[in-house]
Amino acid sequence: MTNSAKFNKPVPPGPIKRIILFVLDSVGIGELPDAAEFGDSGANTLRSILNSSSTVNLPNLVLLGLGHIEGIDYVPRTEAPRGAYGRMSEISNGKDTTTGHWEIAGLKISEPFQTYPDGFPAHIIDAFETQTGRKALCNKPASGTEVIETYGKEHMETGNPIVYTSADSVFQIAAHEEVVGLDELYRMCDIAREILRGKDQVARVIARPFIGTPGAFTRTSNRRDYSINPFEPTVLDKAKEAGYDVQAVGKISDIFNGQGITEDVHTKDNMDGVDKTLDYLKTNSTGILFTNLVDFDAKFGHRRDAEGYRLALEAFDQRLPELMSAMRKDDLLILIADHGNDPGFKGSDHTREYVPLLVTGHYVKEGVSLGTRETFADIAQTTAELLGLTPMDHGRSFAGAILKV
Repeated sequence: MTNSAKFNKPVPPGPIKRIILFVLDSVGIGELPDAAEFGDSGANTLRSILNSSSTVNLPNLVLLGLGHIEGIDYVPRTEAPRGAYGRMSEISNGKDTTTGHWEIAGLKISEPFQTYPDGFPAHIIDAFETQTGRKALCNKPASGTEVIETYGKEHMETGNPIVYTSADSVFQIAAHEEVVGLDELYRMCDIAREILRGKDQVARVIARPFIGTPGAFTRTSNRRDYSINPFEPTVLDKAKEAGYDVQAVGKISDIFNGQGITEDVHTKDNMDGVDKTLDYLKTNSTGILFTNLVDFDAKFGHRRDAEGYRLALEAFDQRLPELMSAMRKDDLLILIADHGNDPGFKGSDHTREYVPLLVTGHYVKEGVSLGTRETFADIAQTTAELLGLTPMDHGRSFAGAILKV
């Protein structure tokens, strides 16, 4: 990670010089009106998380106005919310990571990405096996931790990769770092990425390396995502083109295939994501700082671990004062999610839900209700207005509703 010092940086039209977008991956707050179409009636990630304890221990999120958001009647309210608050609907056709993040960045996905609920068809697997020179194990929807426990021993004996998918549009390849090696795993992902285009296109090919022995396997932080380019310019593209910094923390760069990003850093876990964000906050950057905290989704939502999810959210809440203290006067912090992943719901996949919207900063009015937003793209439209970029095609800015000046 490098310092973002530049000459001749653009000057935003208002007091906000940097927008910090924090995606609390999968922290949904209740079913969307069309949830039944996705098989998600009754889903509510945040409620399921908090039901795992008799008390709500999220004092800093409460202070920002979490309990004032419509539909959240199971979280305490504060008398004086420190920021603006609301909830956001998703208008795109999907409930996956790429769809959610691309909509946050200003796009609307009408045609969902290809998914394979019964595993990948023979012509895809045949091409993969021919080009990699290895047979594929599994080839069905599965939990990432369960699949390595089931097939890990055979994988270690044969060197054959474990191929699996989920409700997301993903082709995932798990391999042992000491048996196959990272270079070979990444090579196989490159091959799969080229195969999975056109009519077979998936949003992401994901490398899932692990270590250990049968009965004690552990996934490592050397995950790598192979995405596709967004089909239209996002607010990240516009900001980069205008000369702003666009700093990405976690899997953000992978989700956008590096497009519209000026600097990026990967992370080991949620707390490392907070640490890396704090590092970027110390730079003199202007523009966008975009962070994803993936543990909520990957480690707890998919594994249906409500208590672990709650503890992880409490751990983030404890870091919020540190983040807010590190902000400059001209910073704006936006907390949002990209979909739900209810640990109390059936199955192990994402859920179609509203997501929270919490906004704070020196220039943000306190106690402002932003209501129910029609689309995640309101984030991109607001960002475009604050940075003086050309308007996005989708979304409605809430900049005027939140700024003191």
